[in-house]
Amino acid sequence: MKYRKLGTSGLDTSEIALGCMSLKPDDPASIDIIRHAMESGINYFDTADLYQFGENEKLVAKALSTQRKEVLIGTKVGNRWHADKKGWEWEASKEYILKAIDASLARLQTDYIDLYQLHGGTVDDPIDEIIEAFEMLIDSGKIRAYGISSIRPNVIRQYAGKSNIASVMMQYSLLDRRPEEQCLDFLAEHGIGVLARGSLGKGLLVNKSAIPYLDFTEAEVATIQTEIAKYSKPGDYLTSLPLSFSLSSSAVSSAVVGASSLAQLDEIINGYQNPPEARALESAKSITPNSVYTQHR
Repeated sequence: MKYRKLGTSGLDTSEIALGCMSLKPDDPASIDIIRHAMESGINYFDTADLYQFGENEKLVAKALSTQRKEVLIGTKVGNRWHADKKGWEWEASKEYILKAIDASLARLQTDYIDLYQLHGGTVDDPIDEIIEAFEMLIDSGKIRAYGISSIRPNVIRQYAGKSNIASVMMQYSLLDRRPEEQCLDFLAEHGIGVLARGSLGKGLLVNKSAIPYLDFTEAEVATIQTEIAKYSKPGDYLTSLPLSFSLSSSAVSSAVVGASSLAQLDEIINGYQNPPEARALESAKSITPNSVYTQHR
């Protein structure tokens, strides 16, 4: 496993990270998946206080508590569950962030979080207040770095210009190349690392049957799948090409990928360890068009 700098944070993250959102807290196999990922060289584990009402954070803690100093844990804040747990609301006030961190620290059984991320947001948020909250958490030692999880160019520009964010988590894959238009070069110039999620396109770039995806129709997705398959040789891992694509940008620090079984995790790791030929990767990039964000510009 290779490692890259996470922006200017001083943190080194594995090129493949494990997104824990889909792991079930009550399934013992979830613990095995997290620990196998760590044993395979993955050192960044991504969760959020929103996932399973906070139970996902507890799962990550249970799996990694004895190796806490060997890993990076990232969690997120900004979505608050209603009391009846039937829905949530956006809450990004300074007061709430400073309160929510303590609940996450307790669930994660740790006294610090490596990467604390704003879980969304728009330009209508009290951005200066949010930044102040994160900086206070840095000063107090409760977090080592902070970032945002956003695909909105206008939001990204605001934080890049005003704050010390280490990272931006955003969707980026052969099926979603919107970050190429405004975000990737911009973030690289500002020393901000990209955590690329959705590298496998919800499985559509691996083995799932075609369905509509973003602006692509089902038929267009099927055509893309057929074209991509042409660049895989017998015996190649299906995850190889899409993972290599996401990591091909120097702006990307890590591809954050989910796995619901040990077999899926091994497919991801093997695909990463056996990248496609450079010529195949460059040819595959011609299959899907560059696209742009039409909102939040």
